[in-house]
Amino acid sequence: MSRRALTLLLAGFLVLALGVVGAFRPVPYVVLSPGPTENTIGDVDKKPVISIKGRQTYPTTGSLNLVTVAYQGGPAAQIDLLTALRGWLDPTVAVVPQETIFAPNRDPKEVEEENVVEMTNSQDAATAAALNELKIPYTVAVGVLSTEKGKPADGKVRKDDEIIAVDGKAAADVTAVQNAVKAHKPGDSVVLTVTRAGEKLDIPLQTVAGPQKQTIVGLTMQAKFKFPFEVDINVGDVGGPSAGLMFSLGIYDKLTPGELTGGKKIAGTGTIEPTGEVGAIGGIAQKMIGAQDAGATIFLTPPGNCAEAMKAVPDGLRLVKAETLHQAVLALDSLRTGKGQVPACEAG
Repeated sequence: MSRRALTLLLAGFLVLALGVVGAFRPVPYVVLSPGPTENTIGDVDKKPVISIKGRQTYPTTGSLNLVTVAYQGGPAAQIDLLTALRGWLDPTVAVVPQETIFAPNRDPKEVEEENVVEMTNSQDAATAAALNELKIPYTVAVGVLSTEKGKPADGKVRKDDEIIAVDGKAAADVTAVQNAVKAHKPGDSVVLTVTRAGEKLDIPLQTVAGPQKQTIVGLTMQAKFKFPFEVDINVGDVGGPSAGLMFSLGIYDKLTPGELTGGKKIAGTGTIEPTGEVGAIGGIAQKMIGAQDAGATIFLTPPGNCAEAMKAVPDGLRLVKAETLHQAVLALDSLRTGKGQVPACEAG
């Protein structure tokens, strides 16, 4: 073999070897694919997804499927270049930069824990929205989620305390507490009245300036809903807030006579506020594919996702715009009865 041929052979071998090695090198991308679906009026692991105790419930049919997105990759388990390339060639998945899913310098376990908290908050908001739609009263308390180390509340206010007043004035919600504290100047004294294990306590604190120069005491708070009956939601490992709308519809369906779905397979997505507003979510294309795979023919879509959804909607899946829980209920009524208008997504 000539020296030139040998050189070309060796060069070709090196290129091939480098290509093989490069294909298995980790890259900072995440592959998003259709995740599992759960019927919110059905069962998971032989247990109802939604169980209600202390209130009459009614039989349901059909399905109200929540949809999810599965991901592969992330800071703790980066995908290789070959996996990313396969994803780019697969129309059912999306390959996105890692930082769009995982904030830089964030512990993945911390992100997962936040998703669990978001899911819990979403379930509470979904229950509140359903009860508001049904005109069933409930109460809301201001709960302490955590205190910031080194700040005035640290060591004085405890997790799970309920703040009932600031400077002797009743605290209706989290915003009211924040505004009452901000009304002071840094260095002023403020008195929080809390309930702890059934005991009422007045806790004086000296305020300080926060990062944006606002007056703070170093508290993270959240609404603690107190419902007149028990609503338990069981979804296993599903995390995040995007199932809020479907939880609300499932609760509403179980608490009302008749069949909300009319026996149809309905899927959908969207965050939910206690007032019933539906918010946009991520991964809409993969969620629609998951819905279609589960046999759904109707997909409830947040207005903020309509334009994107219309570009990627699978054949046979009808997009129904759901701006609020009330609008979603009316749309399902119209689909079941054949009467009234069904709001559709429009290009925008």
